[in-house]
Amino acid sequence: MKHLLKMLDLSTEEILDILNLADQLKYELKHNIPHPHLKGKTLGMIFQKSSTRTRVSFETGMYQLGGYPLFLSSNDLQIGRGEPVQDTARVLSRYLDGIMIRTFEQAEVEALAEYGSIPIINGLTDFCHPCQILADLMTIREFKGQFEGLKMCFIGDGNNMANSLIVGCLKVGMKVAVACPEGYHPDKQVLDFAAGYGDMFELTDSPLKAAENCDVIFTDVWASMGQEGEAEKRKIAFKGYQVNDEIMAAAKPDAMVQHCLPAHREEEITEKVFEAHAKEIFEEAENRLHAQKAVMVKLMG
Repeated sequence: MKHLLKMLDLSTEEILDILNLADQLKYELKHNIPHPHLKGKTLGMIFQKSSTRTRVSFETGMYQLGGYPLFLSSNDLQIGRGEPVQDTARVLSRYLDGIMIRTFEQAEVEALAEYGSIPIINGLTDFCHPCQILADLMTIREFKGQFEGLKMCFIGDGNNMANSLIVGCLKVGMKVAVACPEGYHPDKQVLDFAAGYGDMFELTDSPLKAAENCDVIFTDVWASMGQEGEAEKRKIAFKGYQVNDEIMAAAKPDAMVQHCLPAHREEEITEKVFEAHAKEIFEEAENRLHAQKAVMVKLMG
C-alpha cells in the first residue's frame, strides 16, 4: 500500500489492517498513551473543496502523531492558477512526507500519485471518499462486533459515498443493498465490481426493499458540494428516499444508522431518526480521526 486513492485499490487484508491499527490508536489516545509515530514529518493538505471534519481530523491527527500538518488552500497554490498537477506533485514531493488532497476530479488525485514520490491520501473526490468509509467500517465493527453476516443498506444518491461504501462493505464480507432513483445510480466502475459478488449486492429503486432486514442504514445529502444548483430538482427526484420511521421498521430492530455529515434534517433523514441514532453517528464522525491516523502511520510511518 503506497497510497490511499480509492477503496477499489485496497485488499480485504489491507482494510482490516488499517482498522486494527485505528482501534489501537483510539485506545492509546483514550488512555493518554503517546504515539509519536510521525515525529518530524510533514503532511501537506490541499483543499480545493472546503471541509469541517476532513481538515480538523487530519490536522489534529497529524499533531497527535508528532508531525506537522500544513494547510494548503487552492487559492494559495500555483495549481489554482494553472500549474499542471504533475509539476505540483514533483515540487511538493521534495518538501513534504505525504499529501492529503480534497478535490473534485479523481484524475487529479491519481496524477499526484503518478508524478509525485510521496504517499497521496484521497480526502474526497466526486468519485469516492475512502477515508470516510474506513471510519464507517470501524464504527460498524465497534457497534456490531463483526462484518460477516451483516447487511448494509444505502438510501439516496449514488455518489462518492455510495461508490466507496459498496466497495468497502463487500470487501469485508457484508451484504449490500442500494436504493437510488433512476438517473442517480452509482458509478459504472463500481457496479461492475459489485456484479462480481452475485447476490451479495442488490441495486433497487425501492428504499423499503433495500432496508429489509438490514443491520446498518446509510444515507447522505441529496445535493453534494458543487451540486447546489440542482438542489430543487434533486428534492423532487429523491422524494420517498428519506430515512424515517417507515424505513427503520423495515430494518432489523437493532439496526444502526450512519451519516457522513453534514445532515439536512427532514430531507434525507428525519430529525427523530437522526437523534435516536446520534450516538453512533457522532462516534462515526470521531472515528475519522482514528482511521485517518492509521492510514497516515501505514503510509508515512
